[in-house]
Amino acid sequence: MTANSIAVNNNHAMAKNALAVMTASVFVALMAQVSIPLPFTPVPFTMQTFAVYMIAIALGPRLGAMAMAAYICEGACGLPVFSGGAAGAAKLLGPTGGYLLGFVPAAYVIGMLAGKDAGKLRAVAAFVCGAAVFYALGLVQLSRFVPSAFVLKAGLFPFMPGEVVKFFLAAGAVPVAKRLVSRLN
Repeated sequence: MTANSIAVNNNHAMAKNALAVMTASVFVALMAQVSIPLPFTPVPFTMQTFAVYMIAIALGPRLGAMAMAAYICEGACGLPVFSGGAAGAAKLLGPTGGYLLGFVPAAYVIGMLAGKDAGKLRAVAAFVCGAAVFYALGLVQLSRFVPSAFVLKAGLFPFMPGEVVKFFLAAGAVPVAKRLVSRLN
């Protein structure tokens, strides 16, 4: 193999990775628009976390975290990618910013724990650990905006039933996500 063919292969791999990351960030943005505001909390119910689970397990820890970072940067730069079409760096400093910022380490954790050939049970376990990461960061930031006695009632408990459903939906969709990513290769 010549130096030129190695360079071409590296450029091709980098382009595929960049395409996967950007496509994944668009998927999160689309899932963020599936948003149901709740009257008792500044945190809406969204399908973003489902997207985080799918992306992390399909792309792995490094590219999954990069996709989440790209999504955050898009929103911070003014693209209307956050829930309800919100945008801007101020959103990251608000009540839901901790959850959003937590998507980056959560994707990494999920990708690491799930591994390349995760079965459904292992995938669900990885999703639970990843959710613990973004909920922890989200609750810390939310605590700046709601009374401490209300933080869990506003930022965790109402979302757990839906999160459990998303764990199992995502686990069931893992083979589809893996096939889509393998087509890029």
